[in-house]
Amino acid sequence: MKKLLVQLFTIIIIGAVFSANIAKAQSLSVSEIRIGLMAHSVDRPGPNNEPLNFTRIEDISFEMLFFLPDIDAFTWIGSPRINLGTTINSKGRESKIHLGLTWQAKIFDSGFFVEGTLGGAVHNGALNGVSEPLRNLGSRFLFYEAIGIGYEFSDNLTAILFAEHASNANFVQPNEGISNIGLKMGISF
Repeated sequence: MKKLLVQLFTIIIIGAVFSANIAKAQSLSVSEIRIGLMAHSVDRPGPNNEPLNFTRIEDISFEMLFFLPDIDAFTWIGSPRINLGTTINSKGRESKIHLGLTWQAKIFDSGFFVEGTLGGAVHNGALNGVSEPLRNLGSRFLFYEAIGIGYEFSDNLTAILFAEHASNANFVQPNEGISNIGLKMGISF
């Protein structure tokens, strides 16, 4: 638990410093802050050999999304937002920090939206030589992807059901990857 608190405190400090520098530069501004809970490594069989295991709800997710500067190149790629986040495992398993771009599209006029994130991650897990329930990730740096469906309760409050995955895309062996599913709440600015 002490290790988890140190990791969480470190992430908050890094996020605060990053936000302060961005605010100073005035080229990026915080768009949304999200926090959530996730089931860790859902692709490992559950206690009764279920194909998806939702019994390990032990990850805490924290993200800060930033608007990109108003530049034509960013409009050309679909006006994504920068996504800086972390997934911290409360049981001493793999945790990670990710950085990527998040695209969001509204579903008609309903309040629902879909989103996707592409980027990279750095983790604190094992590269090789460990057994269940830990993962052999092969590389310290991983590709990061996430997809989700969300709902806007108001201009400032959202909820997102999402899945995230991080792996080295078979550039290095082993490549067990990490796949998590969870729910995040977001507050927009």
